[in-house]
Amino acid sequence: MKKLLFISLVLTISVPILLGSLQNAEGIIPNPIRPGFDTSILAANDDLSTGLISIGFSTTFFSTDCDDVYVNNNGNITCDSPLGIFTPFPLTSTSRVIIAPFFADVDTRAASSPVKYGTGLVNGRAAFGVTWVDVNCFSAGTSNPAGNNDFQLVLIDRSDVGPGDFDIEFNYNTIKWETGQASGGNSACLEGFSARVGYSDGTAPNSFEFAGSGTNNAFLDSGPASTSLIQNSLNSNNFLGRYIIPVRNGIPQPEPQPEPIIGGKLLEIDSAALLIAGAQTNSYSILTALAFVGAAAFGSLYLKFKRK
Repeated sequence: MKKLLFISLVLTISVPILLGSLQNAEGIIPNPIRPGFDTSILAANDDLSTGLISIGFSTTFFSTDCDDVYVNNNGNITCDSPLGIFTPFPLTSTSRVIIAPFFADVDTRAASSPVKYGTGLVNGRAAFGVTWVDVNCFSAGTSNPAGNNDFQLVLIDRSDVGPGDFDIEFNYNTIKWETGQASGGNSACLEGFSARVGYSDGTAPNSFEFAGSGTNNAFLDSGPASTSLIQNSLNSNNFLGRYIIPVRNGIPQPEPQPEPIIGGKLLEIDSAALLIAGAQTNSYSILTALAFVGAAAFGSLYLKFKRK
């Protein structure tokens, strides 16, 4: 009887938690953009960069470091020199030391907020962040019919693990456009040479791009469930839109891959994981099914418990 009661309680509690954990943005999913990191502003511009900025802690990034960075308007930071290129090139074949949450042609001169950056804390650890919230594309002018983008890069000190260790965090609240009009994009900044997401130390073996980089529609809110940036997560307890890439001993660990929440680990209770088998399925139907299964299981167990 005690086991039945325990199982029924787990089902009764876990199903609402599962439903709640996926709730987000427009009132259904929490905004993954971290507050703060806004003490400095890169004035409204097209294709410009900051000077060299100290992030406030030591890092080891492959055989180099990113202790000092350039914040580039076009959705990336570089650790070697400023980058004004607006059409995104493949990160797997560049000679640049770059970390790019959304490398595309950002234009903040009209109908846009400026890029902001600064230091702060994440879970008590020193951090440096750059925030591209409500940013427009080139050259949508006074209004982009598709809407503006919200994304963020945060570097987090993890010297508690080892000297030079840190986390790379990419956060996405909404991705409405993917390409500047000077990069082949249409009037809504769609299609053309689409955005790229990833990093490189300037050598091909030490470079990585998210699946969907350079592919039309892949990263959009309305894009495929397997590559849409707001529909996936990495190493963030399934916080949709948040991707955490630990860098240990200079090497990203593990190699990052956007992983769909459907088909992955959803909830941990005392190190026991609740899994949903199968992948690309409509999340609403799965969650609805979970609710019904949970309710049915609870009802059945409740009756058994009563009969005892």
